[in-house]
Amino acid sequence: MKNYFTVKELKCQHCGDHRMDADFVDWLNLLREEANFPFVITSGYRCPEHPIEKRKSKPGAHSTGRAVDIAVSGAQSIIVMKLALNAGCERIGVNQKGGSRFIHLDLADKPSASWSY
Repeated sequence: MKNYFTVKELKCQHCGDHRMDADFVDWLNLLREEANFPFVITSGYRCPEHPIEKRKSKPGAHSTGRAVDIAVSGAQSIIVMKLALNAGCERIGVNQKGGSRFIHLDLADKPSASWSY
């Protein structure tokens, strides 16, 4: 299977650690292959000390290495969501307003959920 993602784009933007779950990255590569367009990762792994994680009561899915935010909008965002759902993703966050449009996907061991930012 082709690897579409570099360590640089998946590592923590705060500390530089790269603790992405290998099975999750394989899953993400399959999704990217099926989509047939590039995925721009805006956030991959986040250490518990990452400023976004520090604001939470406890670190979120990114700190498990089983979550990403993909910069995508319009018709491509629908494709990403459909493919993710078909591939078993039951945790999807959507931000499709303003300048920072993205889809959050995670396979963390948490209840199914969808949300908007």
